[in-house]
Amino acid sequence: MNEVVETLRKIEQNYKLFQQQQFSFVRALEHTREAAHDLVRPVSSITQVQCYKDHHCHNATDRRVLNMFISICNDLRNLCQKLETVHPGDSVSNGLLEKCKVLLNDSNDFTAIRATYPHGVVNYLSLEEARHRYGGVVSLIPIVIDSMTEWIIYMKRHVLYKVSCARGMSEKETSISQTPSAGHLAALTSISNKHTVQLQEKDFQTYLAENQRPQQKAPWRPPGKH
Repeated sequence: MNEVVETLRKIEQNYKLFQQQQFSFVRALEHTREAAHDLVRPVSSITQVQCYKDHHCHNATDRRVLNMFISICNDLRNLCQKLETVHPGDSVSNGLLEKCKVLLNDSNDFTAIRATYPHGVVNYLSLEEARHRYGGVVSLIPIVIDSMTEWIIYMKRHVLYKVSCARGMSEKETSISQTPSAGHLAALTSISNKHTVQLQEKDFQTYLAENQRPQQKAPWRPPGKH
């Protein structure tokens, strides 16, 4: 889990650098879309960005920023595969993981997705751009990072809960093992009662010995005269 957290942290750092160049990224898409004579449809998939970079990019600066986007998507995809091996999870964690896998699919249409607060990537675009061209492509990475962060937080809480439950059960078993059983208590009670009875009998015999009147002797008579 620590390795996963560290990997995501590095991806977030790379994304912050990429986010600072969002204007350059949008401009690179504009240039390549124009070169591809593809100005009508919005940017809707990772494959489309890859195609622009490979076949319609004639500027080193544009190629660099487009490659940054594709590289971060690949890193997220690799991390997604690693998350599957870290822990099988449950329906909640599996749902978050499946969401990331779908979004990072090369051919997935992300036109309709929009990153919301606290992300301002869509707000940095003009209204027309946000609605029709680049709202989805600039929202992809922050939404996936948020989902992976949520996955990690949930799994950590889940693991801590299981450890807490296991510790509680262990303490309960220890407490039960240290508590004498009913049979043992009964045996101890029987021995105690028997000892008490013996002491009472002994005290009673002592009482009789101390309080018994001495027997009166018969008056003396000469031998042979009765």
